[in-house]
Amino acid sequence: MKFAHPEFFWLFSLLPLLVYVQFFRESRLNSDFRFPTLAHARKMGRSIRVRLRLLPFLLRLAGLSLLIIALARPQQFDTESTRSIEGIDIVLCIDISTSMDAEDLKPDRLEAAKRVAAEFVQLREHDRIGVVPFAGESFTQVPLTTDHKVVLSLLGQIQMRMVEDGTAIGMALATSVNRLRESDAKSKVIILLTDGQNNRGEIDPLTAAQAARALGLRIYTIGVGTRGMAPYPVETVFGKRYQNVQVNIDEEMLTEIANLTGGRYYRATDEKSLATIYEQIDTLERTKIQVEEYKEVAELFMPWLIAAVLCLALELLLSLTWLRKLP
Repeated sequence: MKFAHPEFFWLFSLLPLLVYVQFFRESRLNSDFRFPTLAHARKMGRSIRVRLRLLPFLLRLAGLSLLIIALARPQQFDTESTRSIEGIDIVLCIDISTSMDAEDLKPDRLEAAKRVAAEFVQLREHDRIGVVPFAGESFTQVPLTTDHKVVLSLLGQIQMRMVEDGTAIGMALATSVNRLRESDAKSKVIILLTDGQNNRGEIDPLTAAQAARALGLRIYTIGVGTRGMAPYPVETVFGKRYQNVQVNIDEEMLTEIANLTGGRYYRATDEKSLATIYEQIDTLERTKIQVEEYKEVAELFMPWLIAAVLCLALELLLSLTWLRKLP
């Protein structure tokens, strides 16, 4: 238990003064009676009223003491700790162009990317995470949030053909940079995953990377796709058929984007290597910050206040009735 206002405990120093005033006044009010003999006085004995004459005063002391404790505002914390945690702001920038339907990763590139990204999110307990899908255009699917249940739910809803097809890497980076522009986190990161080359959008990817560098953002780029040819599903009148298509990833540009911002470029040729890449990024991006945590604060002043009021009310009642003093 802690007290929100312990300075009120100084009021306890006034209670001895109250005791002194009370007994000094009683001694002044006592009168001397002269009797020829004390025999009759001894026979009278001490009545209950006489024995309890100090009860109202004791109730007043108890009531004032309880009132002082209530004013100090006792509180109970279920959890109190100061510890180091790791928290940064991360935007997952994911390519959803139709080429992500290739099945060199299982079940396809996009589903593999979503699954590994979800595992990454679950590891980042204290991070704010946002999601920016892109194809020919980009948009914010999830703004920066620590509500990872929402992130995982909306991440799972990403699919191809949500926007016009194409690969607008520069626009995707610009949208991600805008998400992080006003962040005050110590570390701000964009993880860009794509399987192609920039072929759409008004913003050049390197221009967007320079803007990211100016704002202190770090970009990790991931090229996803096997080397050479990859099986790509095509719908025909006879059902789904596969044709091999050339995998063309602009690794030179992705490497330059990463280098400009202090990040790294990775190549994921299968599900295992993609998972390993996210594990490496998870290891690299750890920032220690001190956080003092308080949880479930319970205010405890009310029982003390009720007890104080009862004591003072009882003191007043007794002083005005059964233990009333004669004027």
